[in-house]
Amino acid sequence: MTDLRLSRTFQTAPAAVPRDNTAKYLDSGLAADGFQQPDWLVPDIEDGTAPDMKDDALENIVERLPEADFAGEVWPRVEWSYDDERVRERGREQIETLVREVGEHVDGVVVPKVGRCEDVARAADVVAEAEAAHGYPEGTVELSVIVETAAAASDLRQIAAFGEESSLHGLVFGPVDYTAEIGGREIDGQGPSYDSLLWNLSNEASANGLVAIGGPFDRLFGERAGVRYYNAEAYADQVTREARIGLDGSWSLHPKQTEQANRLHMPGEDELARDVRRIEEFDEAKSAGTGAVTVDGQMVDEATFKTFANTVDTARAVYRTAPEQAETVYSESLLDRALDLDTEW
Repeated sequence: MTDLRLSRTFQTAPAAVPRDNTAKYLDSGLAADGFQQPDWLVPDIEDGTAPDMKDDALENIVERLPEADFAGEVWPRVEWSYDDERVRERGREQIETLVREVGEHVDGVVVPKVGRCEDVARAADVVAEAEAAHGYPEGTVELSVIVETAAAASDLRQIAAFGEESSLHGLVFGPVDYTAEIGGREIDGQGPSYDSLLWNLSNEASANGLVAIGGPFDRLFGERAGVRYYNAEAYADQVTREARIGLDGSWSLHPKQTEQANRLHMPGEDELARDVRRIEEFDEAKSAGTGAVTVDGQMVDEATFKTFANTVDTARAVYRTAPEQAETVYSESLLDRALDLDTEW
């Protein structure tokens, strides 16, 4: 059985806000269940937290994680900037503190605003140094970077290739900072779509065994005829586009978005049933000694088989990580069939 790690949702949560409980949104993320439980919870020390609350944010993460009962992965987003040494130093201190205090409770750190490949290597070195200083084997705390500068986009292929020899695990797109840096504009309420850049992100991540995550959709609410509404349809359109080009997950800013992205990056009942049946029929034909195997009128080769297996492996990963989600969508008999299959070619 393929040990697929889920990354359908990358939910950022400010780690400190000016409220009586400064960890309000962090607590909410850690306590989420059902389809509102993100695969990746990203406690945010960077843009989501006010400048005068960065220390509070770090303290909240250190205090909350050891007591949390959270089934997904935890990836704090620290401060960083490829062109500002002072910000990088703050990021270095935050990474060191996270590894020292809660290294066993975080899966990795998210480093924003990286520049060229050399800067990504610099961030990876910071993580490795913190691991070594506090007795963790290298690679215990992984690294994901946000591609949101012209330099990072220019070096995307080299950065992804660096992942094969380092703790780099994920590439995340940051369209807002990227648009600002390249001088892009929003015209008639529409910003750039970046279709080709997202395709490149998906391609380079796939070529190097990395995870690729789309950018945030920040138009959470709209208003029409004086009524404010959650902008579900537009967010679903974005997530669907990201899924179609092979992105592993989508950025979420709100539990409602997490619920949508979890479902949209997860095979539906009919899709899973179709591909389970196809693999079963393929296995039956191979066992009978058939040379060329045809399923649903389609000749099945290794690439075709892998597309069927991707569906099954994703559903099994959901069951392994968030069983209540899988049991909500799939019948018990279908789950049993999916779990019994051999998805190796």
